Amino acid sequence: MLLLAAGAGYVLGAKAGRERYEQIRGGFNTVKQNPKVQAGAHQAADLAKEKAPVVKEKVTEAAGAAAEKVKPGGGSHSSSAGGTSDRDDLVEQLNPESTARQEDPYPKGDLP
Repeated sequence: MLLLAAGAGYVLGAKAGRERYEQIRGGFNTVKQNPKVQAGAHQAADLAKEKAPVVKEKVTEAAGAAAEKVKPGGGSHSSSAGGTSDRDDLVEQLNPESTARQEDPYPKGDLP
């Protein structure tokens, strides 16, 4: 009885699901084929082609600037009171063995 009910539910659900899928797909195709939508899509594609070189140039500049900041010896280094650069401080903080970011880096209890 349970298997029969599950089978009937599956068949009816699959049929309803397929019908809804076809309904959504038909609506999408109607919108997609609308001349106003087509004109807007072509206009957006033309604008993207027109602006692509400018965007490429800006991305290249930003990537170059970022690379200079992380490259050893690149970018600007401001010295702190301890005589180390900001980059050295950052490297120390990012080092997994570092105690720079721990609140209490010292061991607890009796030492051997």
